[in-house]
Amino acid sequence: MRFSKLHGAGNDYVVVDARHLALDWPQVARSVCHRRFGVGADGLILVLPSQKAHLRMRMFNPDGSEAEMCGNGIRCFAKFALERGIAPREAPALRVETLAGIRTVEPLWANGKVVRARVNMGKPGLKAEAVPVDPAHRLVPVGQRASTLYGATPSGPGYASPPPDMAFDWPLVLEGRSFTFTAVSMGNPHAVVFLEEPVDAFPLAHFGPLVERHPLFPRRVNFEVANLVDRRHLKVRVWERGAGETLACGTGACAVAVSARLHGYIEDQVDITLPGGVLTVFWDGEGEVLLEGPVEEVFEGEWLRPWGGQ
Repeated sequence: MRFSKLHGAGNDYVVVDARHLALDWPQVARSVCHRRFGVGADGLILVLPSQKAHLRMRMFNPDGSEAEMCGNGIRCFAKFALERGIAPREAPALRVETLAGIRTVEPLWANGKVVRARVNMGKPGLKAEAVPVDPAHRLVPVGQRASTLYGATPSGPGYASPPPDMAFDWPLVLEGRSFTFTAVSMGNPHAVVFLEEPVDAFPLAHFGPLVERHPLFPRRVNFEVANLVDRRHLKVRVWERGAGETLACGTGACAVAVSARLHGYIEDQVDITLPGGVLTVFWDGEGEVLLEGPVEEVFEGEWLRPWGGQ
């Protein structure tokens, strides 16, 4: 099985032209993504034919579960497909079928290579049931709203009113520690927490698995912790469902930006600094979310045990 290793802001993937392959992909993902016994990656991405778009993308997490959508992964997918002629280079935007719907990717070329890309991520899902969040496990709201953290108010600049059926500033208590989260779907589920303490000091490896598998989230959840730097800059760390902490997460960056915009913390455009690099998100509070960031190919190789195993 031939593969390429690519990353977007440190979020790394093994990408395979799977148009003529039929394998046990969950098992392949578990094996090939292993950091010690495999290639090592945050996910396995498959390039497949589509009846609805230029191509179809499937993405499997290191635990073998399949993700609906991946913002950094789809940029890697586009670079791989465009540079190898699997997709037409002359197209101004690549249309990609995903489990979250069709997404468009606009490549930025330099010296014959795709170096950056902008993805139309679609409209965010704001209803609790769209994430999904199970209201049966909701706690009685206590204390101040999270929107007072940085002095934002419902009448402040940039404020976009959240819908009443959104999981907005819902309390969550884990091992005696109280959090306030906002849930957003970017085709996959996210729970965003804004912190007063630096995100670098937050014990994400401890609380990440607890949030991911909390009964509030019947399909598990991606967990983001964020600091507001200023109205055009956020700092974020991410615990990804099925992968653990990653250096970046495209859908996570979008979910944080949407949550921050709804709280009135930021403008329509924001740079999000993650451990692996900077992603830029555009959202006007109503329409589709745009995500822009870098993409880089690291190496190619051949996997000799596509059926899995060590």
